[in-house]
Amino acid sequence: MKVSDTFLHHRGPVTCAVQVGDSSKIITSGYDSAVALFDIDTEEVELLGYHEHLVNRVTVNKTGTIAASTSSDYNVYLWNLKDKSLKMVLKGHSDDVEDFVFIDEHLGASVSRDWRIIVWDLQTGAIQRVILGHQKDVLSINYFDGKLYTSGDDMTLRVWDIETGDQLAKIGPFTTETDSCAIDELNHRLVLGCDDGLVRVFDLTTHALVAQLAGHSSAIKKVAVSPVNGDILSAAYDQRILIWDNQNFSQRQQLESKNTLWERSFNWSSDGQSVLAGSFDGTVFVWDVHTGKCTHHLGANHARGNACFNDISSKGDESIVAVSDDGIVRVGSLSIDQAQWHIQYAPQTGRVLMNAVHFCPQMQKVITGAHNQSLYLFERTQQALHEQACVTLNEGPINTIVTAQHEGYEGDLFVACYSGKIAHLASDGRQINKITAHDNAVKALALHPTKALGVSCCAEGALVSWDFAGNILQRYLGHTAIIDDVAIDPCGQFVASAGRDFILKVHGIEDGKLYHCIHLGQRSPKSMLFLSSEVVIVTNYWGELLKVDLSTGEIQRNTIAKNGISAVVRHGEYLAAASYDGAIYLVDPKSLVTVNSLRSMTQKVLEPAYV
Repeated sequence: MKVSDTFLHHRGPVTCAVQVGDSSKIITSGYDSAVALFDIDTEEVELLGYHEHLVNRVTVNKTGTIAASTSSDYNVYLWNLKDKSLKMVLKGHSDDVEDFVFIDEHLGASVSRDWRIIVWDLQTGAIQRVILGHQKDVLSINYFDGKLYTSGDDMTLRVWDIETGDQLAKIGPFTTETDSCAIDELNHRLVLGCDDGLVRVFDLTTHALVAQLAGHSSAIKKVAVSPVNGDILSAAYDQRILIWDNQNFSQRQQLESKNTLWERSFNWSSDGQSVLAGSFDGTVFVWDVHTGKCTHHLGANHARGNACFNDISSKGDESIVAVSDDGIVRVGSLSIDQAQWHIQYAPQTGRVLMNAVHFCPQMQKVITGAHNQSLYLFERTQQALHEQACVTLNEGPINTIVTAQHEGYEGDLFVACYSGKIAHLASDGRQINKITAHDNAVKALALHPTKALGVSCCAEGALVSWDFAGNILQRYLGHTAIIDDVAIDPCGQFVASAGRDFILKVHGIEDGKLYHCIHLGQRSPKSMLFLSSEVVIVTNYWGELLKVDLSTGEIQRNTIAKNGISAVVRHGEYLAAASYDGAIYLVDPKSLVTVNSLRSMTQKVLEPAYV
């Protein structure tokens, strides 16, 4: 068997890492759809199996015998950790399953982006109860003393009676999303991580606010409580990992930072002496809580970087630029006759996940946006990328970059940020303005082809237009869930948006009128563009391309990738589509058939891994 056929680490970001009981094993979940076991002592890695889509979280029961993995394939898998086999599949959710909790040996509960809480019979796999009440995606769940505690995108923390399903309390709404909650059984407290950077601590009985811990400058993606003394761990987008004292709530420790760590993946070890987390490289970190130092990096000896592509830009000829989870900027040629990488460059300060890339034709520059809240500006020559500047915006991770071609604004950058701001910068990175367009993460933006205005969408489902001076021009009828992308038609008359409510909407840019509202099916869309004023291309998280005829409502579909398609752009007479599966696909826009591809990685073992 070749090395490429062996599971040596995740081939994609690790979403969660949890110790199995008191053993040396750490169970992990990843964007490569895999569930695996890492061993701290031997550093060996073992694949348990694959979901049909990326895995969001893994949890282990108290005895360390059963694990549950929750996935964007809408299912929960139960794994027998004694014989390392798949025990059962729990089917019932209609969108991504985000978290799971073991209630006892007979019951468990899951939460999902379908807004529902499901209580499961773990012996039969039957649904015992469906609990409704959240008004948006539910992301976190905990159990204690007959009650479920859940939080999510509706900015609330809710308490439910496990026997009846009744809502016992609603804490909030707060002003920002509440992605993560945890129970401190020892001190009888409830801990909530919020997108405003605050850790909020409540009394478990009265729900009164006990403390607000202000140590982060960006959204908190994970809170966890030490099983030994109740110390609080918080991990945020400012890349600070903090430990707070369980009695006076002072900051006890800041863990050593790593460029590739993923905030959402953190957990305490069973003995409370260590902290575990996954990385965007498919590896696992272990820290000593007393020193704050990283003591282990499991899988690092075999990691070659994970080219899960997040964005792509086309120069207009055969050249493409792509960015990925491994933090490497790749420049290549992709045509019907050629598929080759020419340049692979890592920033001088080290690799860090990159979400966005744009090629500016006026300035012959490549601009990338990273998870560490920074822009990287490169001058591109035929043979190399020359790093010119790194601009830190301090507005959270960067999701989209667009350059203006309008008179008086040539080469100006417009950057969509997690904070809700749109940063307007000169071509050399100097800040001109920060437009307050949204109260939540700006997922994408597009600029009008001739007028000095743009349109942006956000995680709350809002869609707005604004002029280059930062004035809000129009608020459109948005979506009931996250909007992942927005596009403006070539004539500048219409704006299209696609959201996690599975809807494609098309509005008039100036009049704000809703002209089309088309259901895309039960698979979340990701990226989009106009082929013409009447035809829209949409990609989704399942590797599909959809061509939507607005005049008839007809949808043509074709699956081209083995994971989600993160971005699609015009590439000469073709389309170039970037996928989390490690490939860039050249697609005929008429047939939606792939005519060539350029691959850096294949995610699943027993397939050619690197080409």
